[in-house]
Formats: sequence, structure tokens, C-alpha cells
Amino acid sequence: PDHIHTVTPSHLEAAHHHCLRFPTLTSSLSFSVTPRVPDVSSILPPGGRTPRYTHTPRNNLDDSEWTTSIYTSPVMGLENTSFFTNDITNLSSALLKEDDPGEAAAASLFPDFLASFLKHSSSAVFDLFVTYLLIMTISQVDVLQSVVLRAGQNSKTAGVRWLLQQENCSWRLITSLYRDRVQLALEDDIMIDIAVPSESEKVVVEQLFQRDAVIRQSQLVVDWLESIAKDQIGDFSDNIEYYAKNVCWENTLHALKLRRKSGTGFTVPLVTELDPDAPLRQQRPLADLDREDDARLMKNLFTLIRAGMTEEAQRLCKRCGQAWRAATLEGWKLYHDPNLTSGSIELQPVEGNPQRGIWKACCWRMAEELNRYERAIYASLSGNLKPLLAVCESWEDCVWAYFRVMVDSLVEKDLMSSGMAHQEVETLSREYLEANWTMEKVFEELQASESKRVLEETKEHYHVIQKFVILGDLDGLMEEFSDWLTASKPLPSHLLRFMTHLLLFFRSLGLALKEEVCVDVLKAYISFLIRDQQTDLVASYVGQLPAEIATAQYGAFLETVTQPELRPQCLRLATDAGLDVAAITKLVVETVRERDDAEFTHHNQTLETGTTKDDQRKIDVIDWLLFDPAHRAEALKQSNAIMRKFLALQKHDAAKAVFSKVPEDSMKEICSQWAGIGQTTLPAEDDNAIREHLCIRAYLEAHEAFTDWFSHSSSAPQKPIPAPEAKFTERVANEMREKEYQASLSAWSCRLDVLTEDVKERIYNVLLFVDGGWMVDNREDSEQETERSHQMAALRSLCLPRLSFLLLSVLQSSSRHQEALRLADIISSDQHRLYQVFSKEELRRFLQKLRESSLSLLDHGFDPLGYELQP
Repeated sequence: PDHIHTVTPSHLEAAHHHCLRFPTLTSSLSFSVTPRVPDVSSILPPGGRTPRYTHTPRNNLDDSEWTTSIYTSPVMGLENTSFFTNDITNLSSALLKEDDPGEAAAASLFPDFLASFLKHSSSAVFDLFVTYLLIMTISQVDVLQSVVLRAGQNSKTAGVRWLLQQENCSWRLITSLYRDRVQLALEDDIMIDIAVPSESEKVVVEQLFQRDAVIRQSQLVVDWLESIAKDQIGDFSDNIEYYAKNVCWENTLHALKLRRKSGTGFTVPLVTELDPDAPLRQQRPLADLDREDDARLMKNLFTLIRAGMTEEAQRLCKRCGQAWRAATLEGWKLYHDPNLTSGSIELQPVEGNPQRGIWKACCWRMAEELNRYERAIYASLSGNLKPLLAVCESWEDCVWAYFRVMVDSLVEKDLMSSGMAHQEVETLSREYLEANWTMEKVFEELQASESKRVLEETKEHYHVIQKFVILGDLDGLMEEFSDWLTASKPLPSHLLRFMTHLLLFFRSLGLALKEEVCVDVLKAYISFLIRDQQTDLVASYVGQLPAEIATAQYGAFLETVTQPELRPQCLRLATDAGLDVAAITKLVVETVRERDDAEFTHHNQTLETGTTKDDQRKIDVIDWLLFDPAHRAEALKQSNAIMRKFLALQKHDAAKAVFSKVPEDSMKEICSQWAGIGQTTLPAEDDNAIREHLCIRAYLEAHEAFTDWFSHSSSAPQKPIPAPEAKFTERVANEMREKEYQASLSAWSCRLDVLTEDVKERIYNVLLFVDGGWMVDNREDSEQETERSHQMAALRSLCLPRLSFLLLSVLQSSSRHQEALRLADIISSDQHRLYQVFSKEELRRFLQKLRESSLSLLDHGFDPLGYELQP
């Protein structure tokens, strides 16, 4: 320590920053345990890639350049960045009027992410990440930051902002790690390690990073965490200008000058010299104000180093008059003398510090002797974990500390094995020298942290995702997703969106995932979109599900779409997403129409024949099959099935409503479709469906004719009651009313005769339906549907006796007893065999009714069968 102000330090960890932070090196990191990606060349950005390493040193490397090289600012390349001024101000002002400004500001993320996914799904996948980050940064995080600053720390808005910030950070991590993992998979077979003479530390470390994926991964994690910290501190350096003086320890200097002038001592002993080692060497303090300034300076220096801004920290030291301290932060560069191998006559400058071992040993000891943040600064430079963890408060800080030390340790071990290490390094702690760091071990150590905050943050959703992404453990990540979905507490909507798009990204790389977990995540996100009424987004995500599950999922969604104007749009989106629209609409209709327990049987109790809400849903659901003419055959079959159930329950109005839904040209359209593909004969299923439709039409027409007849027969004109004939005028009035009554009665009777003929004809159309009978299929070469056959047979037993009794009552009410007796001949005929659909009780009742007609005929001079009696 006595010589720190004279020795030029050389720091290993910072050497990692220098050597590892070439954009062309670290932007191509890879992970050895990642499964090989099949044919990923199609998803990489066009134009190839940069070489794995270029031998271009970067002296005076600025950390901001490194951060920019990996994490391109989303604002770069935008033609109009005025959004960050007036637009954000105006938007945040509008959002302040919302009840939940956080959700309002982030609402556009859902359609924006889908639009980006659809745009880039077939192109370079990493272009998609750039778009995601652009959306997150410009559209949301900055807006919410403005809202939070203007409205205060509203819990909802601040919570949404935190979610989006964590998502932004996660996308950046995934981008940097998987870009390299994909590129490694492409180059694995063609890359050949070229042995380079190990003439310097720098070359050794370059070779290490070129061949070792784990260390490159670890450094990427360090740089990712530093970039996050850099974003968070913002214009930090501007906030500390107030105490940055050109003179070091000016208050102590002033006190010493006063003592020299006055020749008197002080009650409080101070240092008598102002070299950097004086406080330690003399064991005397500085002036109180200087100690306070130093404490603040140390904390701010550590903040800058935590953000990867080493040069900014050095600049701050110089401006504070502590250039010697800036030198202690400079000694990390690995030694390299290009003159040994260049073969050039002209000498080139030497890089790094040949005494790096002395510098590192000094940093290690300083990390155990100085104040808290000063120890942490030199601990980070020398790989001394314990003092570094002492100032790490958050999960990100601890992960940064562990990975920084792991990189330091791995690099130092490689230097030692290559024979390039300094003897002084061997004096470091055995725990450091013998440490066997792995990524898994880092996270095991975090699980055992003594910090309650770190333990709590370890369980946060985004940190769990980041952990498994770093480890490349997709199976572990899938298990976590499964546990989250089954937990009682619902997941935040933005987390669900992130999980969904993350899995879609992994799938696009061809990585092996647990299919059932992917399905569950997609279904959970789809359910949220449905609840949130974002109907335009549902189809595209359903299209990512397996075909059978997608059909069921979208069918369930369509059941919730009650607005008629939205239905065509939902079907169009399903078509665009590649879904089987025919299967989906068929499933929707079948699901709705089968949602009851009614059976095809004789009902003795009084039925409720009105149209209920459930009935109306069944009526309306047929609309899903009517948007596309290609689905007319299915529409006919499904409408027949719905009407069969309604007819069994005597819900004739509901059956008529379904019948009216089917376009009149459906049968013609079906024939045209088959003719269009050169088939002159309809398939048996379609032919039978058309016949069944005609059967139902005949029945509905017959029932409607009876309804008209019954309504008219119940409205016979009333015979007027004559007034007392006391006067002539009253007699005339009685005669006029009688004439009017007779005229009305004559018109009513004529109309009744017409309606009687009509109802008789239409009921006979059903009873004597052509080609085999009513509700009997003409063609038997179709695939047998047991349920349909049962229903049609049941309808014959339910409806034909019912119509027969109606016709009998019409004929008897019209005194057409001879025609009523002929109906018995038709029912008993072996040609039609209608008697087979009657039960014994129905036949008994029918014969009882016929007995009444026979008695009436006998009363009018005819024989019991209606023939004239012979004399």
C-alpha cells in the first residue's frame, strides 16, 4: 500500500473487460450445452456475420461503446425521435386522466407484439428481438416513466412499469445469449482452433474466449447486468459535480497550512503528509469533511464500476484531484508486446501492465483493509468475492458479483495453466485459487444468500426466467411455467405475453420443448385475450397450437362471440392464421346444439313450447356455417339436427327460425359445388341431408297450415242478438245485422273450406312422403350415423301420429266424416305402413275417434263406412 501512488497497476478483471469486450468477439458467444439448431441459417440476419475475433486492440476502451455494440439503442435509426419530447408529454398527460394509466399505456403492447411476430416469423428471428425492444422502450417504458414522475408512485402504474422494465431486460439477455448460441451451432462443424504461440497474456485470454463458450456466456451476463445498471443511473456523473474539486483533500490541506502558519497543534490529530498512503501509513485521519467526501466518492465510484463505466470512474477520480486512484483502476489491462511477433522494424506501443501480478495482489489486500465501498471497488478488480457481496443489495447485484468473480477466476486459472501467470497471484487466497465456479454453482449460492431481499427477488418470475435462460435449462424453465400456471394466483397479463413469445422464439429455433407446457401457456394467454376482448389477436395465437387443440380452442372462443358483426371477421382471421375453419364452425354448432338433456321420446306432461334463450343460441349458432358458401352442405346437416330436436319438443317456432336461416339456394349451391369438381352424383350424405331438409319443410308447412286453420275456425262470426221489434226502425236494423252476419258467415265458411283443403293436402304430403316415407333416407350407401338414424325413427313415431290426429280433428270438425274414415285406410295400408309408427294406445284412441265419425254417418243415413244404404 505504501507504493500504490508510484506503481502502475494492472488489473485482471478489467483486463477481461478490455479483452473480452471486443464487439466482434463477445457478440458471437455460444453455449456448449445448447442443442444443435437444425437449419438456422434461414433465421439469421442477412449479410452473414462478423468473424469470431479480429485482432484490433481497443485502447482506452469506453464502456458505452461496448454496451452500444451489443444493445443497439432502440432510438437509433428512427427518422423522427420527437416522441421523446412532445409526444411523451402529451400522451402522459392524457394517461393521467385514466383510472389505471399503467394498463392504459401498456395496452398497445399486445397487438404490437403480435404484429411484430407475424412480420418476422419467417425472416431473421433476431430482427424480431430488435422490434420487441423498440416497442418496449419507445412505446411503453418511457411513457410510463413520464406518467410515474408526473402522477407519483401510483402502485398500479409503477407495477406495470416494473414488469415492462424486467421484460425489456430479459429480451436483451436472450438476444445476446442466443445470438451466439445459434451462431455457434452453425459454425460448430467448420470452426477449427488455430494454435497461436502464447507470447503474451492477452493472446492466451483471447484464445480462451475463442474456444470456451461458458466463459463467454458468463462475460455476456456481466455485461448485460452492467448495461442495466448503466441505464438506471442515467446522468449520474452530472449529479456529483458539486464536490468534484481539482485539489485532493482540500480541507485537510487547508488545516495543515493553517497549522504551519500558526505553529500550533490541533486537538484532533490529522495526517501530516498528503500522499495517498499517508492515512494508512501514519494511522491518522483526514479532516471530517474530506472523509465524508471520500466516502461519497467511493460509493459513486463503485456505482460507476457496477455499471461497467470504468473510464468514467477514472475521469471522476482525476477531476477530484485523485489521479493516483484513477491509476489503480487502470492496471487491469493484460500485457501484450506486439513487437515480439510483428517482424516490423518500426516499434509499436506495448499494451497492458507487465506487473499485473503485483497490482492484483495489492488490490486483494486493499479489499480487506479499507472502508466498505473502497473494499468493494478493489474486490471487484481482484476477484475477491466476500467484500464485493457485502455491498450488493439486489439480485442483479449479487449475480453480477458472482459472475464477475467467476470470469476472473477462470481466466486466471487458464493463465496459470499456460505458464503466463505472475508469481504474486499464487499468494492469493486458496479459496480463490481452488474455486471451481460454474453457472449452476452461482445460482446455488444465491439460493443460500443471507439477504432476505435477495432471497425474495430470487423467486420473482422474471429473475427465474433469466436464471434458466442463462443456464440454458429449458426443461427447468418449462417446469417453472407449469407451476406458475397451476398456482392459485393469476399471472400478470404482460408476463403471460412474454412467456408466450419466449416459447414461440424457442420453437422457431427448433429447440426441444415440453409440448404440453407450451400448449398450456398458449391457452392461458389466449384465455386472457378472450377475457380482455382482444378478439383480433386470438386466431394467430390459436394457430400456434396443434391442429386438434387449435380447433377446440378457437371453437370455444367463437361461442363467446355474440355480436353478429364480429363473426365474419373472426372467421377471416382464422383463415389467415391457417386454422381449419370448416372443422371449427362444425364443432361450434355441434357443441351448442348438444348442450341439453332433452330426449326423443313421448312426453306425457305439458311441454313448454316457447323459444328460450338456450333455444335462441342454437338458432343463432347456425350463422357460423353460412358465411362461406363452401360450408352449405354442413349448414344443411347441422340445421337439420337442430330442427330434429325442436320438432321432438314441439317447438315449432324455433324450428321455423332455424329453417329460415338456411338460404333458399343451399341445395342448388351444393349441387353446383360437386358439379364444379366434375361429380354428377351427390354423395349419399349430402343427398340424404337434402331429402331430410325437404321432409322438415313439409312438416313445418303442414303444421303452419293447421295453425292457420285452427286460428280461422276459432274466429267464426258471432250471430247478432235481435233487438225487441217495438218499432219499425229496430226491425230494419235487425234485418241489416242479420244480412251482414250471413255475408260474414258465408265468407268465413268459404275461407274455412279453403284452409281445410290446404291443411289436408299438406298433412298428406307428410304422411305420404314420396320415395319411402317421411324422415326415411333414400340412399343407404352413406356412412351410418347411429344417433341420426335413431332421431329420425323417433321423429316418425312422434310426429306422424300427431299429424294424423290433427288431420282427423280437422276433418271431423268440418263434418267430413267419410274422408276421416279414408284416413284409416291410408294408415292401415301395407304400402305406407304408417300403422307401425303408432303405439297401441295411439291406435286405440284413433279408432275411438273413428267410431265417432261412424256414429255421425249412421245418424245421417249412411252406413258406418260412409256409403249410402241400399234399400
